[in-house]
Amino acid sequence: MVGPYIIRRLLQAIPLLFGISIIIFLMLQMAPGGPLASGEAQASVTPEQIEKLRGHYGLDDPMPVQYLNWLGGVMTGDWGTSYDTGQPVLEAITERLPTTLVLTGLAFAISLLIAIPVGVVAATRQYSAFDYASTGLSFAGIATPSFWFGLMLLYVFSFQLDLLPSSGLTDLRVEHTGLAAVWDRTLHLIMPVAVLALIATANLTRYIRSSMLEVLGQDYVRTARGSGLPERRVILQHAGKNASIPVVTIAMLMIPDLFLGAVITETIFSIPGMGALFVHSAELRDYPVLLGILIIAALLVVITNLATDVIYGFLDPRISYQ
Repeated sequence: MVGPYIIRRLLQAIPLLFGISIIIFLMLQMAPGGPLASGEAQASVTPEQIEKLRGHYGLDDPMPVQYLNWLGGVMTGDWGTSYDTGQPVLEAITERLPTTLVLTGLAFAISLLIAIPVGVVAATRQYSAFDYASTGLSFAGIATPSFWFGLMLLYVFSFQLDLLPSSGLTDLRVEHTGLAAVWDRTLHLIMPVAVLALIATANLTRYIRSSMLEVLGQDYVRTARGSGLPERRVILQHAGKNASIPVVTIAMLMIPDLFLGAVITETIFSIPGMGALFVHSAELRDYPVLLGILIIAALLVVITNLATDVIYGFLDPRISYQ
């Protein structure tokens, strides 16, 4: 049964997340400086005030004590307080998380809509002009740095052609409502989504093509063709389902990659999401916020791996949930 399997896997993920949290906490603590060591902090307060702040935030406690205090807070829903703004970490994350999820979700959906048909057609028409063109574009997409692609989109479509807004999620100069608000947000999302979808689409297209080519050479596919089945049915029903099993792994693992890739994209386009929050917190050494974001990313990896295993069972009846 799927239910008990999911519960069992979630219970197995608890010690994994516990270990990840220890590693993340130690890495942040071992980083040079500290939350009160930035030049801005040193210039604005006296050494005595800094010592009081260290005591207030528990920074003078031994590292194991700091970790246990933080872990105890997380278990009770208190993820700490931002050193920069004084805002609860969980509140800061929940404010930014929907924006990043929309951004990455759209990029993931678009990459699937493009990569699946392109990869399948390229495999069924191997060595054709379409196959060579899609392969060349895929390699170009893989080789293109996301930050460079984002800057080029800004230069061309915002600064030269003035067709798309260069930053943010909405036009702050005008308060749109209804369909106008939807259109305004769509215009702001076009370039960021394109940047995130570029590399995902390029990678996924290559994997789909390779997987389909491997399956199309199997005996059961030749048998299906020899039995007189229409080519469309052979591709979609027989070859496609089996070729999708390895592709699912790559596609699902792209979700955390897109989530982490939002750090660069949101910074370039000044989008108030988790990526921008991470960069800002890293600059200020805001450890509680950094810990919260990294734990969310680790949790996303665990969830996507679980979802991958569940999907395997639906695609391949030989896989058991026992």
